[in-house]
Amino acid sequence: MMKAMIKHVASATGLSAKRAENALGIVLNASERQGSVFVAQLYKKLPGAKALSAKAGKATGAATGELARLIEQTPGGRMAVATGMIRNLQKAGLGHNEISGIFPAVSSYCEDAYGLKGFGHLGDLLGTRGAETATDTAVA
Repeated sequence: MMKAMIKHVASATGLSAKRAENALGIVLNASERQGSVFVAQLYKKLPGAKALSAKAGKATGAATGELARLIEQTPGGRMAVATGMIRNLQKAGLGHNEISGIFPAVSSYCEDAYGLKGFGHLGDLLGTRGAETATDTAVA
């Protein structure tokens, strides 16, 4: 399942599978550190996502302590995490177009594969807005 998501992100962004995996780990780690409800629900549905996040966090030196995580959820902490995430993605060799393509790629995959929706750009992913589960509805 994790490989399918990485393949989707790679295809959508033009990244190699290895670079897409690294970028996805960075994004998931930053989102988790922000207390993202969306990512918490994704972790329940996608085996390997939490491990990929932890691997990226270790590689980038992300905070792991409980107090640090609480600080990261304050307005200043949110800014620092988001800025650090972009910096880490750039250090991983991603350009602006590749970075901006990650979020819609993750969104479309999660909606199609798991019925999770609720983000499409950086602010939604890192925010505390809850993930929505897609419902089957018909519109006439």
